[in-house]
Amino acid sequence: MKIRMDALAPEKRKPVPTADFGFGQTFTDHMFRQRYQAGAGWQDAAVVPYELIEIAPSAAVLHYGQSIFEGFKVYRRPDGDLNLFRPWENMKRFNASAQRMAMPEVDAEDHLSAVVRLVELDRAWVPAAPASLYVRPVMFADERALGVHASNSYSHFIILSPVGTYFKEGFRPVPVYISDTYRRAVLGGTGAAKTAGNYAASLYVGAEARKLGYSQVLWLDAIEGRFVEEVGAMNIAFVYEGRRIATPALSGSILPGVTRDSLLKLGPHLGYEVTEAQIDVHEMLADVQAGRITEVFGCGTAAVIAPVGRLGFRGEDVIINHNEPGPVTRHLYQALTDIQYGRAPDPFNWTLRVSAS
Repeated sequence: MKIRMDALAPEKRKPVPTADFGFGQTFTDHMFRQRYQAGAGWQDAAVVPYELIEIAPSAAVLHYGQSIFEGFKVYRRPDGDLNLFRPWENMKRFNASAQRMAMPEVDAEDHLSAVVRLVELDRAWVPAAPASLYVRPVMFADERALGVHASNSYSHFIILSPVGTYFKEGFRPVPVYISDTYRRAVLGGTGAAKTAGNYAASLYVGAEARKLGYSQVLWLDAIEGRFVEEVGAMNIAFVYEGRRIATPALSGSILPGVTRDSLLKLGPHLGYEVTEAQIDVHEMLADVQAGRITEVFGCGTAAVIAPVGRLGFRGEDVIINHNEPGPVTRHLYQALTDIQYGRAPDPFNWTLRVSAS
């Protein structure tokens, strides 16, 4: 793919922030964009200054919701080079989401090449640990016509944002509310796709949970309402007696998280037994109360790993590990972030290294 480079002159670039990043509130100087037209394919690939996007009132995305996105991170290594963590998996998942939403796929290597070109241009924005640079690819339907059918044209763009920790608590346990009434996704639906509508459907319950003092919502399956699926911003995992890690098996209504998959591979490497299983919420809560489940944590690109200290269900709270991060959660977090930041060898070949030019 030929990418036109339209970089800002150095004197026109913004000062690079050095602290207080927040999450997803500050964006780098440049973005990537291209457009798709049925019959012509992808065209006009360019890296341009970060700018507003013009959209028509009749744009299909506003009426029929064809919109997908991805998220992964770039980490600054101790030697100054950069690590992209498993970007190939995000490229594949982006295309899987596109396929499910009847949208055109993007050549995976072209997509990754666009990310690398953009990161190289704005590499000064990659902060040192424990912060990172968040990469957000997006595709949406922009055909200017009404009618319930797949759009004939699409916009694809990539933006970058330096980010700190996802949760204001940092690596402190977060309280999680188990929804007993609302459901996020159903088998055969779009739960396995990273599409905007899935997240829109979660916002109401998320707001209600925060009013009750919880940070996130844990969703149950939509058919029986008893099997654990995932948290709003993360997959979920349970540690049994300090040695076995269990996470809900992918069912078609759970997002196949890249961090989740990484921990499934990293866990055995660190000496833990790892299983994917159907987890009954009632049995899980009983196991927490009986001490069989000793730790609970969420995992995802934004938070990496977030210990869970309290679960709320039907008006009652269950406390995990005295509301403190457990040793297995800490071990996994340290081992994974050491690979991401290049502080430890990468035995899985997960990182794409971008050297200083």
